[in-house]
Order: sequence, then C-alpha cells, then structure tokens
Amino acid sequence: MRRRTFVGAVGSGAALGLAGCLTQDGDESDDSNGDPEPEEPNLEGTLEVVTYESMIDGDNPAGPWLKEAFEEAYPDAELEWVQLPDQGVGHYINQAQGGQNIDADVYFGLNIDDLVSVDDNLEEGGLFRGLNADRIDRSSRIRDGLDMGDPHDRVLAYDTGYISLVFDETEVDDPETFEDLTEPAYEDALIAQNAQTSDPGQAFLLWTIDAFGEDGYLDYWRDLRENGVRALEDWSESYYGAYMNEERPMVVSYSTDQVFASAEGNDLSRHQIGFLNDQGYANPEGMAIFEDADSVDLAYEFLDFVLSNDAQAEIAERNVQFPAVEDEHVDLDDEFDQYAHVPPEAVTVGYDDLRGNLDEWVDDWAREFASQ
Repeated sequence: MRRRTFVGAVGSGAALGLAGCLTQDGDESDDSNGDPEPEEPNLEGTLEVVTYESMIDGDNPAGPWLKEAFEEAYPDAELEWVQLPDQGVGHYINQAQGGQNIDADVYFGLNIDDLVSVDDNLEEGGLFRGLNADRIDRSSRIRDGLDMGDPHDRVLAYDTGYISLVFDETEVDDPETFEDLTEPAYEDALIAQNAQTSDPGQAFLLWTIDAFGEDGYLDYWRDLRENGVRALEDWSESYYGAYMNEERPMVVSYSTDQVFASAEGNDLSRHQIGFLNDQGYANPEGMAIFEDADSVDLAYEFLDFVLSNDAQAEIAERNVQFPAVEDEHVDLDDEFDQYAHVPPEAVTVGYDDLRGNLDEWVDDWAREFASQ
C-alpha cells in the first residue's frame, strides 16, 4: 500500500487548498456519466434524506435548521429526515443485494470507509448515482483533497473533521509521537474506541496503519495494550462516559473539541489537543444521491444548497466540524476560529488503499483488541 495519502499539508491554523470534488470546466470530469440537466426540473414533492441521529436530534443539531431553510428556499418541497439504521450504509447494501428498492433520495453522512464498503460488496460504482457537476454550481468551491477518491464521482463532501487526541495537561504531557503513547509516562492513560463500531475508532486505527504500515500496525497495538490502552464501544461512551468522568487523562476525539468545551464552560486544561507526529487524521463527511431516488431534481438542489454560505456555517458550528468549502465563503463565530484546531499535516488512508483491505484490517484488529 502507499504509506500516506495526503488530504492536505497545511500550516497551523491554515485551511485546505483550493479546488473541488467535481469540476465544471470539463478538464477533470466527464458529465456524460451523470444525470443530464432537465430544462424544467421538478422541484415539488418530498425529499427523503437519510442521516445519522446526531444530525437531527440532540443539542442544537444542524438537521432542523437545514430542513427549515431548504423548505423556505423551495416552498413546494418538503424535506423529510430519515434516521440511519443501526447497520449504517450496510443496511442499504443489503437492500441492494436483495434487489429491494430503496425509498430514500439522499444519503447524508458518508465517509470514505462507507464508500469502500459499498464497492467491496456491490458492483463497483453502485448504490449511488454518478453526479453531474454542471447541476451543482457550488461544488467547485469544495476544498482540494475532499473528493474521497471516488472514481465514479458519486459523493460530495459537506464538512470535515480531524481525529486527534484530547488530553488533560495537568496529568500528562502532550505526546509528540505515536511511540510516546507506549512509554511508561502514558501507562493506563489512553481511551480509544472499537474500530468495528465507532467512526473515530476506525479512523484512529487507520491512522496507525498509515503510520506503521499494514505489516506493523498490529505490533504497535500490542505495545499499546501492554501500556494499558482501553478501547470502549463508541465515542459517546469513551468521551462523555469515561473521559468526562475523569477515569483517564487522554481520549481519541476531534481537534474541534475546545469549541464544544468552551461553549459548555469546561476547564480547557482538560481539553488540550494533541497531534501525534504533527498530524491529524482527516475524516470528511459526504452526501450522495441514491440510484433509486424518486426526487432526483430536488436532490441535486439539496446538494447545492448544503454548499451555500449559510448552510456551511450552520453545519460547521452545530456539528463542530470544519466547512467543506473555502474559508472566504463562510463566516464562522470568533469562538470557532479561536478553538477549532487544524493539524500541521492532515493525512488519510485513501480509497484505493482501502479497497479490498478495510474489512481485513479491522477484523484482524478486532480479534486481538476489540474487547480491551
């Protein structure tokens, strides 16, 4: 595998570079594989959008704002949120394998790993439609590197986060490298997540694969285990449970943690951000239109709407993630600018490296470490 695929090598506080997932100049994409633009698009009816629970429920989620604003912009349309089943994208993979029609129009919350699962289990390029860039004017504003590597142009990023460490500086020093976490100073310090059941848990696992290679990552995890790493089932259990209850001084989380902590009035000494090897693992979230979508025209309008200035700002601040589009288009609160940290170097394991490998890597890890 290639040891590293760069999402963007950026300076402290900088943004990812310019460009888009899909181009409109005809140089990098072939719109002949996408949906032709109709002369009179049908912008009436119900748009069913599948997404994860925290997008539509909880403390100040982005979903209700998006619904109200979209319906105001398209008064003959109704946006209906559909909560993602427990199986995630696997639910829709199973439906497609069984020949069932998928009722939803848009999937909102895809990551690279989901896309790989689709193509590893279905005919490559399946489940979602190839997108026509000419129908999504704002797609050209998406940051360089957030295309998720999809060779079939099915997905557009709408935000991105960086997996990092969050630690209590009154108890431990900022670890500079992955190897530091195996030293006695960090014995019984780290809380991680199960890579089988948690997005940040899987992202952290892939980060270690990026750092040590597919032949070395399990040895590294054995060293972590010897030093007392604890892998809990999901992010909520590890962060809101163990970490916020001060069971341990360090947790795998997001580099925007201080935004949330500051808003809650928490002591920021326990919410310091650690970038191992001066890196953060980029984890963009994307949106795609199902092949079986009934409201295709409305779906295209929704994708374009999500990339608008106001929508990008609301999603970033309510999701506590970074916008997908360039900074000059999005006006964020001062607190976000102050407390949201961008790693000096952003890395990810790309689509091509994940294809045919992801399930095996996770399964091999789980056999030894899932119950830690």
